[in-house]
Amino acid sequence: MQTLPFYLIYLAPLSILLGYRMGGGWNFLTALVVFVNVPLIDWLVGADTRNPTQAEEDAIADSFWYKLPTWLAAPTQVAIMIWGAFVVTHRPLTPVELAGLVSSIGLMGGAMGINVAHELVHRQNGWENFLGKSMLWSVSYLHWAIEHVAGHHRTVATPDDPATALFGQSFYRFWPRTVFGGMRSSWGIEKARLEYKKAGLWSPSNRILRYAVLTAALVVGLIWFWGWWTLPYFIVQSIIASWLLEVVNYLEHYGLLRRRQPDGSYERVEPRHAWNNSNLITNLFLFNLQRHSDHHHKPARRYQILRHVEEAPQLPLGYAGMLLLAMVPPLWFRVMDPRVPEEMKEIYRQQVAGSPV
Repeated sequence: MQTLPFYLIYLAPLSILLGYRMGGGWNFLTALVVFVNVPLIDWLVGADTRNPTQAEEDAIADSFWYKLPTWLAAPTQVAIMIWGAFVVTHRPLTPVELAGLVSSIGLMGGAMGINVAHELVHRQNGWENFLGKSMLWSVSYLHWAIEHVAGHHRTVATPDDPATALFGQSFYRFWPRTVFGGMRSSWGIEKARLEYKKAGLWSPSNRILRYAVLTAALVVGLIWFWGWWTLPYFIVQSIIASWLLEVVNYLEHYGLLRRRQPDGSYERVEPRHAWNNSNLITNLFLFNLQRHSDHHHKPARRYQILRHVEEAPQLPLGYAGMLLLAMVPPLWFRVMDPRVPEEMKEIYRQQVAGSPV
């Protein structure tokens, strides 16, 4: 396996700069790349279900060259976001150019920023963890570093998990549930941690409070240097980035639930509790994020050794195509509901039916 194809994600910042240079509607170039070019080429190229051999896995599992594209993403993401704040306040932009530039930076914040942050916040290495959080900082979603690792991976595929979409739930009903549920979850996780350490909830030990201060400092810094118009810019690009994250959450776990055991606990997480897809181009673009079944089965695996799991439920399209389906609920339900395993539908009827979704 080679590392160069994983630099495909850098098409996002390059398309932002190129679109700005060309002007006008070309500022939407990033959306064209993400929602048209990638899914089209993905469909033409198809899937690559090959897994690394044990020898290959041993050789690349801790390779510097596979880490490098994720490390470089952090300064790139933060720099483009700050550059965008300067452009929207200091350059004459038409409404079309402004909308295109801000939406493109937001899409990069999701596709590059939060996606690579997802890879890095799973690492125990302080340097990589810092880089991941710096990208979440740039889109005001730092709490997610706590909720995803300590919350989502513990409660995934249960009704208790705000990031698991329930069977029959549209994205538009899932979105507020996962955003506000994730915030509540991260606060609860931090509260429990501080109680265990016998530290004060309203103290500098509270990571949620520290993250809020860091985000506020970023906003104040942008306003200080370039004026108040950086505030709506920062908010809108953050919303777009987090929307992209949450719609991916939606399609990664839709309708999949773990069975509750007689003692009230849930069965262990298996590959069947997350949707899998091995379409080659999107996996290169997103650092194998679509091999999500294996990620939940083995969260410590780095992206380059995530495995295609044939027995896991399979998405019919890559993430870019599935994302577009999720925006049209009737079409989503028509495509996806028949693919949800009957076992999962039965678990849903036992655990959730009758409660609002």
